[in-house]
Amino acid sequence: MKTTLIPIGNSRGVRIPKPFIEQCGLTEQVEMDVRDCMILIQSPRRPRAGWADAFEQMAREGDDKLLEGQPTSTRWDEEEWQWK
Repeated sequence: MKTTLIPIGNSRGVRIPKPFIEQCGLTEQVEMDVRDCMILIQSPRRPRAGWADAFEQMAREGDDKLLEGQPTSTRWDEEEWQWK
């Protein structure tokens, strides 16, 4: 699809068709980046996106056990570290 750059003050803008906005799940704010001479517009990243899936995978693989019986301090904690 071709479109025209629209003057907005000292900048220029592009009108994004509503179906594109809905398909990409864009809301009021977006993130923009330039990659390989292309402008990339996407929904803002969520800081903890994907954590639930990672935790489920850890549980399936048995990698989510508590470290009971494991040392809670190291030699450095016991010998080297001092309050000043």
